[in-house]
Amino acid sequence: ADDRVERLGAEVAGLEASLVAAALALSDARRAAGDDFGVRVSEELAHLAMGKAVVHVELGRRTDPAGVALPDGERVRLSRHGIDDVEILLAANPGATPRSVARAASGGELSRVMLALEVVGSASPSGEAPGGPPTFVFDEVDAGVGGRAALDVGARLAALAEHAQVIVVTHLAQVAAFADRHLVVHKADDGRITSSSVSVVEGDARLRELSRM
Repeated sequence: ADDRVERLGAEVAGLEASLVAAALALSDARRAAGDDFGVRVSEELAHLAMGKAVVHVELGRRTDPAGVALPDGERVRLSRHGIDDVEILLAANPGATPRSVARAASGGELSRVMLALEVVGSASPSGEAPGGPPTFVFDEVDAGVGGRAALDVGARLAALAEHAQVIVVTHLAQVAAFADRHLVVHKADDGRITSSSVSVVEGDARLRELSRM
C-alpha cells in the first residue's frame, strides 16, 4: 500500500507539472493574441469617432494557497481555462488610466467599443464564417457620430453582417444606407392609445426615407 501511495503521488506530481507547463504556454499565447487584439480593436475605434481610445487586454492570476505551484513558487488558481483572468480595458482619452470597458466608456462609447470588438472578433483569416452569436442588435450605436464617421460606422456594421444577422436602430441615413433591408417604425396615437407599427421600404420609397433621414 505504501508503495502504491508513493507511486500515485509521483504520478500526481508529474501530471501537475504537465498542467503547469500547458497553462504557462497557454498564458504566453493569450498574451501575444491579446496584444494583437488590442491593437486591432484600437484601430477599429479610430474609424468610429474614438481615434484617441486605446484598448488593452490584461491577464491576471488569482493567488490560491491550494492551487498549483508556478516555477517561481507562487501558488495560483487553476481551472479548465488555465491560470489567467482575462479583462478588456479601455483608456478612452490620452493620459487616462485604462479601466474596465463598463466603467471607462459612456453609453455611446460602449456601443462603439462593442461594435469594434465584434468586428475584430468575427474576422476569419480563412474567410469562413466563424462560430458565434447568429444575431447582433445595436441600439443607436452611432450616437454622437455624424458625417464621414457615420459612414465608417455603417461600413463596420456591414462587415459584421457578412457573418451574422445584424439589426441596427439608427437615425442616420449614412448608417441605414448600408442595410440590406430597411424597416421604418411608425408611431401613432388617437388621443387615448399610442401604437407603433413597422413597414418595409424599398426602391424609391427607400430613397425618399433616406433623404428624409
